[in-house]
Amino acid sequence: MDATLNLPSLDEEGYLVEPGEWNEDLAEHFARMENIKLTDAHWEVIRFMREYYEEHQIAPDARYVIKHLSQRLGADARSAPFKMFAYGYVKQACKIAGMKRPRAWSTG
Repeated sequence: MDATLNLPSLDEEGYLVEPGEWNEDLAEHFARMENIKLTDAHWEVIRFMREYYEEHQIAPDARYVIKHLSQRLGADARSAPFKMFAYGYVKQACKIAGMKRPRAWSTG
């Protein structure tokens, strides 16, 4: 699939320049680049992030993702995004979900 995937413009750190160009094939590509096999739980986070972005035009802070996941996971939600995206919410989740790199956030 990657051989035929037409990559949109990326910034110097590999984040989409225009989040509107994101699609699920790109998410799969970015996940492979991060050595992540996307599970249903990953997709739940990614789709929530995309819905939040569509409504607010900004990437959701990790606390919003945790709040969303708490409805399904309860107390385990607090660490879930950081277990799914071991190298950091911004570094991996935001990239895979097609967000611009949040400049005010650390990559952790």
